Amino acid sequence: MMSEAEVLTEDVDGVRIITLNRPDRLNALADGIMHELAAATAAAARDPAVGCVVVTGAGRGFCSGGDLKGGSARAQVTVDAASGTRVEQGFARLRGHMETSRLLHEMGKPTIAMVNGPVAGAGIGIAGACDLRFAGEAATFLAAFDRIGGSGDFGASWFWTKILGSGAARELMLLGEKLDAATAHAKGIYTKLFPDADLREQTLAVARRLANGPRMGFRYMKANLNMAEDAQFETALDQEALFMNLSTTATAAIYKATRAADRDEGGAAHG
Repeated sequence: MMSEAEVLTEDVDGVRIITLNRPDRLNALADGIMHELAAATAAAARDPAVGCVVVTGAGRGFCSGGDLKGGSARAQVTVDAASGTRVEQGFARLRGHMETSRLLHEMGKPTIAMVNGPVAGAGIGIAGACDLRFAGEAATFLAAFDRIGGSGDFGASWFWTKILGSGAARELMLLGEKLDAATAHAKGIYTKLFPDADLREQTLAVARRLANGPRMGFRYMKANLNMAEDAQFETALDQEALFMNLSTTATAAIYKATRAADRDEGGAAHG
């Protein structure tokens, strides 16, 4: 009997929902699920039918970080001249899995983390990679890297420094305090906070609106926002000027084509 996929995908009105599916492990990350997640994220980024991506977890949690207790087959490591040492192979494997975070951050589509419960470790990197984070009241937030003597992965240190500022990010990472949903929302970690029963409905309402909004506008808007994190101001102004022209021209062309199609359809109906 085939085991159930560890990452599930669902399309709803232009929204691609990607669900981590190891609920018995609070969606902890092992090699199998990380590989599937990176592939699912890349597929969503490529698919022109997808206008918004929502990432969430099955069961009562979003993602508890790396799987420290096993429950999934370990990656095969063969030490040889071609593959390198165990450390080198581990780096290459983890870096490949971490493409999930890069894609969520850089794809030209809005991305939303629907945080339905605890998020910790690498999970805070995945949540931080998304443009928006909508949480239910049962959500918690815990860096947890200090508990395993780890430095952080999946972009956690980069994203949270950008989102909250260096001081707040250092507090989260170094002190490793567990935050409830209301506290995390007040700190700006979660964008919006909803009753657990309403989380999916409220998240998908926003996701549908984004998916059916001006896709070229959002694409260039997100590129501007990403550049603003690091670029010199003059460079950002140059890109804004270019992308404003590109996005409004694309939106006008789509509007014109839609109006023409509506007129043709109307004429045919009265013919």
